[in-house]
Amino acid sequence: MRRLLVANRGEIAVRVMRAAKALGLETVAVHSDADAKAMHVSFADAAVRIGPPPARESYLDVAAILAAAHETGADAVHPGYGFLAENARFAEAVEAAGLAWVGPSAKSIEDMGDKERARMIARAAGVPVLPGSARFGKGDTAGIEEAAIAVGYPLLVKAAGGGGGIGMRRVDGPDQLLKTVEATQSLAERSFGDGTVYLERYVPKARHVEIQVFGLGDGHAVHLYERDCSIQRRFQKIVEESPAPGIPRAVIQRMADAARALAAAERYRGAGTMEFVVDAVTHEFYFLEMNTRIQVEHPVTEMVTGVDLVASQIRLARGDSPAVLFPAPIEPRGHALECRLYAENPAKMFLPSPGRLAVFETPVGMEGVRVDTGVREGDEITVHYDPMIAKLIAHGATRDEAIRRMLAALGATRVEGIATNRDFLMRLLDNPQFRDGDVYTTFVDEHRKALAS
Repeated sequence: MRRLLVANRGEIAVRVMRAAKALGLETVAVHSDADAKAMHVSFADAAVRIGPPPARESYLDVAAILAAAHETGADAVHPGYGFLAENARFAEAVEAAGLAWVGPSAKSIEDMGDKERARMIARAAGVPVLPGSARFGKGDTAGIEEAAIAVGYPLLVKAAGGGGGIGMRRVDGPDQLLKTVEATQSLAERSFGDGTVYLERYVPKARHVEIQVFGLGDGHAVHLYERDCSIQRRFQKIVEESPAPGIPRAVIQRMADAARALAAAERYRGAGTMEFVVDAVTHEFYFLEMNTRIQVEHPVTEMVTGVDLVASQIRLARGDSPAVLFPAPIEPRGHALECRLYAENPAKMFLPSPGRLAVFETPVGMEGVRVDTGVREGDEITVHYDPMIAKLIAHGATRDEAIRRMLAALGATRVEGIATNRDFLMRLLDNPQFRDGDVYTTFVDEHRKALAS
């Protein structure tokens, strides 16, 4: 492996390129017209335009990306997260073109990308799974009322091929069911090209906890402990941390063992994440899905374990011996949090706030603090893509120390020209209930008025 093309944009593209350059690889960026002057383009050794800003005409254009790889002499492709990262056909096309694919096999992507199939595989491996229904294709609602009764209200209507909180809607009673199912099917078809949905039991007071796994592709896998991702808005994460506060370590160990066993049974290759819903009262846990890619929140795990997950992905794909990737037992140290800084207005239901970053300053040299970003002062946050500006990650010997460092880092962050959620994040971290570790997925909804003002 000599030259790596990163089939993505923004923060994750820059992150992957940093890891690749540290390993001695050259890097190739691809970009839409809207990203012609973006940070990831200037950071790469070579860059190729692949189309106009709608993702389907650029970052989702497989032929254009493969043509860029051949044009620049790239011999490997890293998909980052989002876009084509969990597209089995893209993985197959990359390998068919004679390029190294930095990710799991197309079979694993296909197995785990279909939420219902993933649930069946998890159940067969002995992993607890929430009650759910069979799948219902676009326009198919026959028998769905009976399925909902069997699952039980409240429930979630979920896109079978969805992710990132997209295509997920809560239903509290039968009067809302059909309308919600039809709307979710339409959204899923627009977003993923697949209008299939299924029903899943909703846990009223739930924690969202995920286990980072890394498979060696030969039936062996390791886990790198957990991340608590319970602080969310619109089913999308905004704060993640490790260890998960308030959950007994014995429960986390069972969850980690289940995740590692499932990755091993799948003969999984590379970085992946097993997501679980945890009953905040009983601490019972249930498999939700597996993300067959690097996660947005992967720096949390890197900070507590010292493992560079992106470099490990690249090293495995280029043929480094699996035995040398994790030569010693992985032991976590301290506590880490990640806050996602977004161009959005919390007072207006987190409405995106596109515009130019007239001022953008982040802390430099602050102890225990890391900042991952794909934008610079003067750059434009456009309407075409996710409005995340940066990720701030803080590590400390204790949770309290990590929170103090995060508050200091956020306080030292200046953004002018657009609205952001910075002050919202600071109020959240200062919330007494959050400080006590009493977190759950509806936390933001229940405290929105106090946090947003």
